[in-house]
Order: sequence, then C-alpha cells, then structure tokens
Amino acid sequence: MTSIMKVARPVIKRILTSAEREGVGDGTVRRSIGGLELNQFDPFLVLDEVNSETGTGGFPDHPHRGFETVTYMLEGGVQHEDFEGHKGVIGAGDLQWMTAGKGIIHSEVGAGIGKTRGLQLWVNLSSQYKMIEPNYQELLSKDIAEVERDGIKVRVIAGEAFGIKSQIYTRTPTMYLDFTLQQGSHLEQPIPASWNAFVYVLEGEGVFGDSSASPAKRHQLLILGSNGDGVEAWNNSATPLRFVLVGGQPLKEPVAAYGPFVMNTREEIEQTFRDYRSFTNGFEKARSWRSEAARRLNM
Repeated sequence: MTSIMKVARPVIKRILTSAEREGVGDGTVRRSIGGLELNQFDPFLVLDEVNSETGTGGFPDHPHRGFETVTYMLEGGVQHEDFEGHKGVIGAGDLQWMTAGKGIIHSEVGAGIGKTRGLQLWVNLSSQYKMIEPNYQELLSKDIAEVERDGIKVRVIAGEAFGIKSQIYTRTPTMYLDFTLQQGSHLEQPIPASWNAFVYVLEGEGVFGDSSASPAKRHQLLILGSNGDGVEAWNNSATPLRFVLVGGQPLKEPVAAYGPFVMNTREEIEQTFRDYRSFTNGFEKARSWRSEAARRLNM
C-alpha cells in the first residue's frame, strides 16, 4: 500500500479495561472513557463495552440530557423504548445514534436472543445544541457503508474512510470506523489535524503508531497523540485484528456532568434536576412513562 501519511500519531496512553457488574441481570461493562483512569476525552464522555452472557442484562428506564449516545451492537441484540413511543431492537451490526438534547427517558435491555455484546459511546454536544429536540438516526447492519481493500475491511459508522462516507449526520464532527485487518495487513487512516482520537481493540492484537511498539490486545483503549497525520496499524499476528477508530473535534467548553446529565455549568445541572422532577422543559412525558412502568411491574 502506498504511504498516505508523513507522520503517524503516537500512542500516548493505554488503558486495559476490566469487566464490572452494572445495570440489571448479568450485564457487565468495560468502561475505558468516563472512568477513574480517563474521566473524559473531549468531545467524548464515555466509552463502554457492554456484555451479557444470557442476553437479558441491560439498563431499565433512565434519563439523559445534553449529549448523544451511540449504540453499536457486535453480537446479540438490545431492545429499546422511550417515553416518545419510539421502540425496537438494535441487532448485531446495527447502529443507533440518539440525540438526547433537552431530555429523553428510555430503557435499553437485552432482547433475550443469546449473548449480547456492544459498544456505547457518549458524544458531548456544544452549548448551542444541548437543548434541541431529541432525535434518532438508525442504521441496520446492511445499510452501513462497508468496503474491503488490501486485506482490510472497514465499516464506516460515521465520517469517511477509503473514499466512502457514512450517511450519519454528526452535530459534533465525529469519525467512527470499524476496521478488521487480516494477517500481514498494514493500515494508514488520516485523522483531521485538530481532532482527538482513540482506538479500542475488539479482537486479536495489533501494533499501532510505531512498528516497533508492543502489540495492543483485546479490551484495550489507546489514546493517540495530537501530532501526526493519522493512525498507522499493523497486524503481525496469525488471527484477524478488529478495532474501532474514533475521532472528534474538541468542543473546548466547560463540562458539568452528573450521572446521565451533561451541561456546561453547575446551575444548568441543578435546573435539569428541577425539570426532571417537575416533568417540565423536555421531561413532560416522564410522568406518564413512570406510571406505565409502574403498571407493567405490577401486572
């Protein structure tokens, strides 16, 4: 493959995740962004790898405001529903890009169709978008742009790779690429100069940034430095290497976060709690949602 980069971005931090029980059922979470080692990575707030051996684990009714959740399923399926009446199943290979905006309450629980595994990324919104109306962008696996070249397959969740573009609109400029490299493959993928970027390894092992570096393995997050034209990766192992490359334009705004709410100031967080408790300003339908949830539990 002809080189398209002068300098590859170096790996400046590695985080090996561990599984922790979270949510209901047998669900576990491997949190690489949003945890103790890395609180946030502008514009990214959380990256979770979510697993359930039985496909019954998940997260019942909970609210969000001020950011976007990106759910990308690798195995199994997740059943989702919100207080606007939007519901369905996100199956293996499917994508849901949800803009919480001014407020949403939804649930995400395993669809009970076997082992479930997926990624959920939280992308921060700038102050001008935090209070917009909630919105969904959803793609079935068959509709995600995909291309193979020189032993490399890429699924373009957001942004562009190998000359193909995703149809997902990102309010916070974002790239989200799912790469699989066969044995002996070598990747060079440009990243916009001003963007932060990271790699999360899903399967196998590979070398990133410098051909002499030690291999990165499954469940490991690699933070890429800001100097360089993009990411460079090698698969020198006998098994396929699969990883996601995620990059985004930093917002460079103050972040005030409390649980599922992410705003710019503490005063905005306090107002969010008042809105949530009083069923106002985006949470008007929360009252009927809670009543229906209670009714279902008592059936």
